Amino acid sequence: MISTKGRYALRVMIDLAEHEGEGNIPLKSIADRQDISKKYLEIIVKELVRGGLLSGVSGKGGGYSLNRKAEDYTVGEIIELMEGTLAPVACLAEKDYNCPRADFCQTLPMWKEYHQMVHDFFYSRKLSDLLGDRDPIYYI
Repeated sequence: MISTKGRYALRVMIDLAEHEGEGNIPLKSIADRQDISKKYLEIIVKELVRGGLLSGVSGKGGGYSLNRKAEDYTVGEIIELMEGTLAPVACLAEKDYNCPRADFCQTLPMWKEYHQMVHDFFYSRKLSDLLGDRDPIYYI
């Protein structure tokens, strides 16, 4: 399940993409438009900055901006930054995980297929795919 942190991170990124070209966007503006607590957004944008997806500037004229164009972000990278791996089981999530059952596990092929579908779904969608001439997305 994708937590509110992951969903709100997508909303922040969408908001910034919709206001691209307006300079740095104050966190308060994003919080007001998205109806999300500014305090909670501070935690989210801090992780997005640390992950290299956003830039933040303090002081007058400060705020946040995307580091790349919206079409250069995948939904998958945003979600995985905030949520961690999308892998459904430990043996796929951790590269160094040594499962003693891997050679004869009857469910591993299913988990691999499921993981690949989820990965392909989120990584085939760009942030720009979520933009449009429709009402703001409040259902994420």
